[in-house]
Amino acid sequence: MNTISPKQLHELHEQGRPVHLFDVRTPAEFREVHVAYAQNAPLESLDPAALERRCNGTSDQPIYVMCRSGNRSTKACQALLAAGVDRVVNVEGGTAEWERAGLPVVRGQKTISLERQVRIAAGTLVLVGSVLGYLVSPYWIGLSAFVGAGLMFAGITDTCGMGMVLARMPWNQVPAEGDAAENATCGPSKAKCCG
Repeated sequence: MNTISPKQLHELHEQGRPVHLFDVRTPAEFREVHVAYAQNAPLESLDPAALERRCNGTSDQPIYVMCRSGNRSTKACQALLAAGVDRVVNVEGGTAEWERAGLPVVRGQKTISLERQVRIAAGTLVLVGSVLGYLVSPYWIGLSAFVGAGLMFAGITDTCGMGMVLARMPWNQVPAEGDAAENATCGPSKAKCCG
């Protein structure tokens, strides 16, 4: 899989080269902070054919993919490669590295990252299972064991079912009106809508 640093990608854009950049985080995470010319294409609903169409038929140009740190973008690149899209490039370190490099971003409404939401939900379920197992019935310990097994599976397979479920929750979606809808679909040719 090809990779590029945030600084290299920004230099390409500054040189006036066409850059098709897709951010695969949730719409709420994208709204919080994103690269001005990035388009949102959430991993949980990634459609390789639709993503290629959003590149306006420029099949010779690379498709750059990023997320917060590089984990979800790696999965997205693998899915695109498996679907026959061979011109994908992963942006190393994602928006976290982009910000560390001091490159410009668009900021919006704050949100809790998907990774933190998973930790909060898993911790809550383990605590509830433990307390109910102690106070109500020992069978409730099964809830804690189930969450623990799920976390172990997520670590081994690098696939988090709880994260996929949480990504679809209403608080991780952006209303389909106003600036949020424009930001979710803007691309290199609509950079003005990204501010």
